[in-house]
Amino acid sequence: MSQVLTDLLSLLELEKIEHGIYRGQSQDLGFKALFGGQVMGQAVSAALETVDEDRIIHSLHSYFLRPGDAEKPVVYEVENIRDGKSFNTRRVKAIQNGKPIYYMTASFQLAEEGFEHQDKMPIVPHPDEVSSYSDFIFDHQEFIPENIRGKFLSEKPIEVRPIQKYNWVRPEKSEPICQMWIKANGTLSDARKAHFCMLSYCSDFQFLTTSLMPHGATHWDPNFQIASVDHAMWFHRPFRIDEWLLYSTESPSASGGRGLVKGQIFNQKGELVASTMQEGVIRQR
Repeated sequence: MSQVLTDLLSLLELEKIEHGIYRGQSQDLGFKALFGGQVMGQAVSAALETVDEDRIIHSLHSYFLRPGDAEKPVVYEVENIRDGKSFNTRRVKAIQNGKPIYYMTASFQLAEEGFEHQDKMPIVPHPDEVSSYSDFIFDHQEFIPENIRGKFLSEKPIEVRPIQKYNWVRPEKSEPICQMWIKANGTLSDARKAHFCMLSYCSDFQFLTTSLMPHGATHWDPNFQIASVDHAMWFHRPFRIDEWLLYSTESPSASGGRGLVKGQIFNQKGELVASTMQEGVIRQR
């Protein structure tokens, strides 16, 4: 396992302060503000600490309330809403500087059999046939400010291989579709918690930016504001984040200074393992 993956796993493991209260460290990815995926992954980690191991998270619904500070830790308060025979519900509040920056409500279920159907997986090139997003960063490193260039060029815990080569430095209008293969940079244990937390972390990768593609806009513009407002996620079937997963996203609408995106995550067998939805601010300042 790579050191960067070990560091990410440690980031998603929280310190227990008191029953239902946890603290997570933060990671600066070069933007000073907290990466939304980190807060989601840690919130899922906190919620999972309060339910029995035989309960599987099947959905989460969340709101980003304030920008997080990547230089400060985050405190998570978990509220037990309900424990039923089949379902459990938790509400998680993420706090920095005494104020909530994020809320999540998550539902857990005792595994059971039932009806089965799903959308078909898109036909895309095999991950071995697709270049890494890190290659794009390396080829365009002169456009990255020198003070944060090292963070972008460093080894990543999650490998991302985009199918569509949207040039964020010099964008041109295109269909609002983004498909990419994602996989942890190493092998994880069979413990489900790490896989759930890490996929939650990855679910925010290049997500809202899909809504910029039809407009030839870029989040690299210093005068552009892009920020997640809400994020929902459903887990459908077992998966491993250390095996290739296809994250297929599209944007059906943009209006009122907001963009809407939806995503589907498939394993290489073509099984739909998770779905996502997000709306966020996209506007010129």
